[in-house]
Amino acid sequence: MKIALDDIKASPKTLHYGEDVEDLNVRLDRGVHDYRVAPGLGVDVEYYRSGLDVFFRGSLHGDVVGTCARCLEEYRFGLDHPFVLVLAPCAAEVGGARLSADDMALSYYEGEEIDLTPLVHEQIILALPTRPLCGEACRGLCPRCGANLNTRQCGCSTTATPDPRLAPLHALARGK
Repeated sequence: MKIALDDIKASPKTLHYGEDVEDLNVRLDRGVHDYRVAPGLGVDVEYYRSGLDVFFRGSLHGDVVGTCARCLEEYRFGLDHPFVLVLAPCAAEVGGARLSADDMALSYYEGEEIDLTPLVHEQIILALPTRPLCGEACRGLCPRCGANLNTRQCGCSTTATPDPRLAPLHALARGK
């Protein structure tokens, strides 16, 4: 979604639209395939201008399909992420100078229009959990046979045979 700078005034305007997530899913698929954003991601945004700076406040609504890091099963969860963005013109960018914490919250624009798509994609990526888990109680896979321990017990021995290289340490721990 592109917004012409001339259309951004000091009085706030609202915009509601569906973001195309195909390109984002291609980017997410390049990594470890943890997440895929379902089609139909909704974007609600309010925008206005103050001087040369452009302010965006909004939220993202949609569904994400994740692959659990423990059991490798796909699971679906809702994404409801608020965001606030401030864009300054590229000419205001400080080159080589020390940036304050307030400066780090800024992004920049150039040209006669602002493309919201990369900004929305960045916000989606920031909203995703660091580690995908179908649930905190997920038991994962059996390390011996690979069975999903959430759906059934596998019958493998639960007692681990100690590594013979650690026998001297075990003897010290028992006081021998």
